Amino acid sequence: MPRNYEWLTLSRWAKEYGDIVYLEAFGQPLILLNSYKVAKDLLEKAVYADRPHLEMARLSGFDKTFVLQRYNEDWRRQRKIASQDLAPRMVPRYHTFLESEARFLARDLLQDPSRLAHLISLKAGTILIRISYGHYVSTDDDPFLTLIRASMSVFTRSAAAGVFSVLLDVRVNSNIVTVKYLPPWLPGTKFLAKAKGWRDIVRKAVWAPYAKSKHSLESGGALLPNTCATALAAIGDGLSPDLEEQLVWAAGTMTAGGLETLIIGMLNLILALILNPAVQAKAQAEIDTVIGRDRLPTISDQVSLPYVRSVVVEVFRLNPPIPLGVFHALSQDDIYQGMHIPKGSIVMANIWYDEGPACEHERTLRESVLRHMLHDPEVFTDPMEFRPERYQNLDFEMEKVTSAVFGFGRRSCPGKSLAESTLFAFAATVLATCEIVPKVDKEENDMMPNVTYSSGIFR
Repeated sequence: MPRNYEWLTLSRWAKEYGDIVYLEAFGQPLILLNSYKVAKDLLEKAVYADRPHLEMARLSGFDKTFVLQRYNEDWRRQRKIASQDLAPRMVPRYHTFLESEARFLARDLLQDPSRLAHLISLKAGTILIRISYGHYVSTDDDPFLTLIRASMSVFTRSAAAGVFSVLLDVRVNSNIVTVKYLPPWLPGTKFLAKAKGWRDIVRKAVWAPYAKSKHSLESGGALLPNTCATALAAIGDGLSPDLEEQLVWAAGTMTAGGLETLIIGMLNLILALILNPAVQAKAQAEIDTVIGRDRLPTISDQVSLPYVRSVVVEVFRLNPPIPLGVFHALSQDDIYQGMHIPKGSIVMANIWYDEGPACEHERTLRESVLRHMLHDPEVFTDPMEFRPERYQNLDFEMEKVTSAVFGFGRRSCPGKSLAESTLFAFAATVLATCEIVPKVDKEENDMMPNVTYSSGIFR
């Protein structure tokens, strides 16, 4: 089983074995889905809505997030809290705020483009913490932003080995469970002490901003609306300790989970505009024609700016931030196209393969890999080209992409509408106010970015 850049090896297997690949690792059944149709057919079913039990996630505290939580009543409560605030009909409440933050970011980028990555990271944190907790982050040393970044660092490190660690963790949990009960001073159990430290960080990262949000709401100092305020108003006097726990983890999941993916989306947008100046010019021309120079575009202009929206969707398609999605688990046996899929299988949707800028390991595998789902040449002509025109301004064509990027079925990301609105506001504002060009050297030659993507959960 591959330990790094898993999507490359898995795509190579798909080329040989087809749209559904069954394999076992450490005795654990693994189902790899390599086409949009198959993923849609299977993952829309309730029996595929579970997650594998991950002992390392439990030990480090992430098992309570609704991303990794089992398909149970706690998950349903958290999902309801998130949906109450982030459903498509609710997100327009945040449009004015998102537009303002996009303009602040464009201003800051114009003043100091050398701080691009830093400014985008800070702004993503500002947006998500404001929406979740009603707290405005204005500096990089904000205590809540620092905590949330620390928790995401824990998540990244605990998941660093990717698919390998997931499968090993499942089998350890099933067959050698006694290891987690051993005293941490015994040889070979140092991970228990490390996990406890991680768990303390994660718990503080979700409880501290919630406590501040609740206090600000009670004292009249909270910025409204926000997720915690919406949930507390809906719950009213029925706030039990258990329900409050679910609210805390729902808000924490939305914030931390959205942070990394929003940063990746914004950075990939800038990269795409640098590498594709003709696309940038065409999008700017659309804004000039439709909006003019008297005002800046708003999120409500999406319908009138189909090419700009297509640019955003193409960013999602070409560079999805989570190349293998989040793993599903099958809660009971299933039959699909005559194939028996056993209960307990881990199910992965292989939405990614990149033939563009890559690390050396990716390059060595490139020639033998078939692109899948978002990079399937039978669906997307020249799939590794950044080509917004491919959607022909059709909503249903764009929806195929975003539904794959944001997950399938009951486990789809509840923040999809917010993410789309945020990235559109950023894209439209930057295109209307900035010229995105590469740095130049001493001889005034363009220095095109040399991009290397990392292996792991996020890419």
